[in-house]
Order: sequence, then structure tokens, then C-alpha cells
Amino acid sequence: MVTTNAIVIATKKYGEADLIVTCFTASDGVKTYMLRGVLKSKKGKIRASHFQLLTQLEVEANHKNKGTLEYLKDVKIAVPYQTLHTDVVKSCLVMFLSEILTSTIREEEKNDRLYQFLSSSLVLLDHTDDYANFHIHFMLQLSMHLGFYPDDSNIDLPYFNLLEGLFQDEVTNIYCEKGQFIEDLKGFFGTKFDEAMGIKLTKPQRSGILNLLLLYYQLHLQGFKKPKSLEVLQQLFN
Repeated sequence: MVTTNAIVIATKKYGEADLIVTCFTASDGVKTYMLRGVLKSKKGKIRASHFQLLTQLEVEANHKNKGTLEYLKDVKIAVPYQTLHTDVVKSCLVMFLSEILTSTIREEEKNDRLYQFLSSSLVLLDHTDDYANFHIHFMLQLSMHLGFYPDDSNIDLPYFNLLEGLFQDEVTNIYCEKGQFIEDLKGFFGTKFDEAMGIKLTKPQRSGILNLLLLYYQLHLQGFKKPKSLEVLQQLFN
């Protein structure tokens, strides 16, 4: 048995009463658990309500590490959220972020820095009222943890080569972009959370930057899918 902190990144109903839950654990990376009868159970220690997306848990689990579904013995909330699941816009952002994480984090291995980044980012989102730029800042920082953060050493140059992940002064492939959205994106490099939230953008600017980042992810991560919740997110932020 292992006791570890874990962040719920995806859930899927299985049959009438079972739930399959995928978590990013502090001890072993991505783990998927089968929870028998949890959707019908009123009395057990483990409740369906524990597994709202991006909830931070402390779990007692049996990890066989054979690539099969694992077993959870006990669960408790590690970080109680105040607004993440009750604020309508934040709830939509949570769905979007969980889709991003499901598409990007697959390793069954410990990654302390990534875990701390996710945990602290979610706490910041929970506590702030000014979060219109959160997903932009989050995706740029996440790319650093996933190993494809853009090289910003020539950030003053006009073109962003999305394929190579660097700034340059001429077009060398079909993924070289320049213009307003690239200049807006540059403003997020080297910013801390509060600074990033303070960047003033119009809705079209924010949407344009987000689409650039999603394309950047698609070019650098095999199998990355555009989140289904993107359309709803764009509408809410409009």
C-alpha cells in the first residue's frame, strides 16, 4: 500500500454504478483506478463526490504497476477548494484544464516539480478573482514541465516558428507566425502568476493566443487533441 497525494484528471462512468478515475499521483505519476459501486453507494468511505475534476486528494492505494487498473483503499480531500467547482466559469476552466492534462501527461513515474506546479496553480486559481488569462499562463508554464517550452533568447525577432519553438526574423516553414497575437504571447514570457493575470487583453486577443498555444501543443505532442470544452470556454470568456 502507498499513501500519496493525487490530482483527479479524468473520470469515466463504467456500467451503472462503477467509476474509472485517472489521477496524477505524487508518488507514481498517472494511475487509473476502478471504483466498484461508488455511484450507488451512500455509506462507503469513498464517495463519487471525492472525484470532481482536478480535486486534490490524499489516497491510500495498492499500485501493482502492471499497467492495469489499480485499487483504492481510502480517500480524503487534501486541499478543500472554495470556488473551483462552484463558480460557473472556473468549472468550465477546470474541464478545459483536465482535458489538456489528460492529453499531455501519460507517464507512470514520479515527477515532483510537475506535481507541485499543478497543485499550486490550482490553489492560485481557486483563490483569485482575476483569472481571464489563467489558461494562457498555465499552458505556457506547463510546456516547460513537459519539455517543449519555446526558446525565448531571440524574443525580439518578429516571427515565432511554432514547429521549432523559437523566434526568428524570416519565414522558414508554414508554421512561422507574426503579428498581434505573437506580440501578445510574448508578454507572457518570464511573468509570474500575478503579472500574467494583470496583462490587459481583448477577447479576440485572448482567443488568438489560446489557438496559437493549442497548435503549438499539437505540433509538439503526439496524439494531443484539441479540448472539446474549448468552444464553451471561448463563449464564457466572451
